[in-house]
Parts: sequence; C-alpha cells; structure tokens
Amino acid sequence: MSDCIGHSAPEPAFLEPWHAQVFALTVSLNEAGRFSWADWVEAFSATLRRNGLSRNLDGGADYFNAWLQTLEAILAAQGSASPQEVALVRRDWEEAYLNTPHGDPVQLAR
Repeated sequence: MSDCIGHSAPEPAFLEPWHAQVFALTVSLNEAGRFSWADWVEAFSATLRRNGLSRNLDGGADYFNAWLQTLEAILAAQGSASPQEVALVRRDWEEAYLNTPHGDPVQLAR
C-alpha cells in the first residue's frame, strides 16, 4: 500500500458539468468533421483575445463562456444553428432549470 500522506486528490478538469459537456460536444463535432481543430483554435483564440481585452480571464466560467460563444458562432456561420435558434434553446433551458426542483434532472418540454 502506498503512502498518500501529503498528497491531495487532483483538481477536477472542469469546475461545472456544463464545462465538460460543451468541451465534449466540441470534440465530437470536430471528430464528425464539422470543423477542423485548426479552425477551432483560430476562432477560440480570437474570442479569448476579444473577451480578455478588458480583464484577465480566470479560466473558469468566463473561459467556458468564451468556449460556448465560439462554438455558437461556428455553428451559426455554417448555418447549423442560427442565433435565433440558440436564443430559443437557451430560453427553454433557463425556463426548465428554474422550474425544476433542486436535485431533479432538468428536462426540456420540447
């Protein structure tokens, strides 16, 4: 048995479940050929530069908000998800989240 004194558990790679989900979705879309990883890096880097001009990004929620913003922009540019469609889904998720009892899974009505 190894001695674990002085060793702590590794930090989670993602602070929130949605961070892992948007990361996995992006990787999946890349692997499905929806965009190249080079195109993703270029677009994400531009988003980070824009979002980080007025403040330092903390690597948590603001980083993954920029990640999501980039993914939405790429899908909109491809015609896969218009900004209007994204806004409707976001509204539906927010409504579902606010009307779901704590601890229950959030489900969309449609």
